[in-house]
Amino acid sequence: MAPHADLRTLDPVFGSIVITRMHGLMIYETLFAWDSKLQPHPQMVESVSTSEDGLARRFRLRDGLRFHDGQKVTTRDVIASLKRWMARDTVGLKLAEYTAGLEAEDERSFTLRLRKPTGMVPFALGSAVGQIPVIMRESDAATDPMKPVTETIGSGPFRFNRAEWRSGARVVYDRNADYVPRAEPADGLAGGRVVKLDRVEWTIMPDPATAAAALQTGEIDIWEQPGQDLIPVLSRSRDVRVERYSSLPNQGMLRPNHLYPPFNDPRARLALAYATDQADFLAAGFGDEQWWKRCGSYFVCGSPNGTEAGAAPYAKPDLETARRLLAESGYKGEKLVLNSSYDIAPIGRMAEVAAESLKKIGMNVEVQFADWGTVTTRQQNRNPVDQGGWNLFVTTASGATMQSPITNIGTNMACERAWAGWPCDAEAERLRNAVVEAVGEPARKAATEALHRRLAEVQPYRVLGQYDQPYARRVNISGVLEAPVMVFWNIEKK
Repeated sequence: MAPHADLRTLDPVFGSIVITRMHGLMIYETLFAWDSKLQPHPQMVESVSTSEDGLARRFRLRDGLRFHDGQKVTTRDVIASLKRWMARDTVGLKLAEYTAGLEAEDERSFTLRLRKPTGMVPFALGSAVGQIPVIMRESDAATDPMKPVTETIGSGPFRFNRAEWRSGARVVYDRNADYVPRAEPADGLAGGRVVKLDRVEWTIMPDPATAAAALQTGEIDIWEQPGQDLIPVLSRSRDVRVERYSSLPNQGMLRPNHLYPPFNDPRARLALAYATDQADFLAAGFGDEQWWKRCGSYFVCGSPNGTEAGAAPYAKPDLETARRLLAESGYKGEKLVLNSSYDIAPIGRMAEVAAESLKKIGMNVEVQFADWGTVTTRQQNRNPVDQGGWNLFVTTASGATMQSPITNIGTNMACERAWAGWPCDAEAERLRNAVVEAVGEPARKAATEALHRRLAEVQPYRVLGQYDQPYARRVNISGVLEAPVMVFWNIEKK
């Protein structure tokens, strides 16, 4: 398989990038897992019970869970892993706000105690977006949450073959012969993770033409994210099929750094919205309009939360308003660094569009290109630009990530506990909590619309619209599951 990027960060609790999440789901498991409709189901959990007041959830692990080194998975591993995840991830941080305690009862049973009732617990514990709540060995989970774990011992259906890993060239996974899957049929990330392949190789092919040729000749079996301009060529091949593996479109975003001028001022962030035309970005990144659409919703148009409340003023550019707001923010032409990469071609092309768009309103933007691993590492740097920091970056995220106020990494505005960019807005966080606590569909919808109106005012990032990203496979490959990211159990090669 040719993945969309090279694997650099091995810890899916430290890194939120998609390639690290894909790696994490190969070798680790989570307590719950989302199905193809993003509904949670028990995965490592055998049973769960809830107290009458809704403040205590008791979980029992299923029998036969073992790490790749032979150790049993115990509640000590679970509690250490959850605490580390709760210190890192958008969903974990929100669950932590409601958590009063985690208590081990025995090796297979533990209790999660809540400060007040919330229905988000199974959904959160099965999160497949951002930094995912994988269960590590207690010794690994005890690592400082702000430092990545370098060990790769999980309990999942594949083992990481470190001996054959070649950064920039190849990542190898072997079937875990000791893994015991659940009995249910596979559905998204839920159900039985039955491995039908002895070995999976990710071959790093940053050049799209090379990957397309390799797929057509059978050198590779799957191309995870084919270039949009090459899809017509692939579709004409008798030996190739182009399909979707996710029902929700992905989202593009232009993310500012809220820690430093000018984007610590909401007027400068509003200027980003008025200065940019989604169509320019989407056409550059994804080609034919059949693959993309304008959308002003932070929570993805077409999803259950896809409101565009408050976003209408930014549907088309208004350069005069953008220049005025930028001047009011105090910006005086200082150099701004936009961090990007052509390793993921659409992101590199959209970064170029961002720079040209912002120059039109007087921003002095310099695009600094590097490999994707370097870009994502730099995103974590909170220092000023002259100390390795940054002002802007363009990225994309899955619809599964962005469709919910709970999981949307960019709309977490909890200051130092937010995702890279570190937006800070107490009112937005109050409104996000109201969504979490809403009872019933009408109340949840009203709370989501109120939150969205606030987000449109303070602009944690500029929404660049949404697009579909298909994958391509050889005709002898079957069983690719509809899921938030591509997974490799259930796949057969004939």
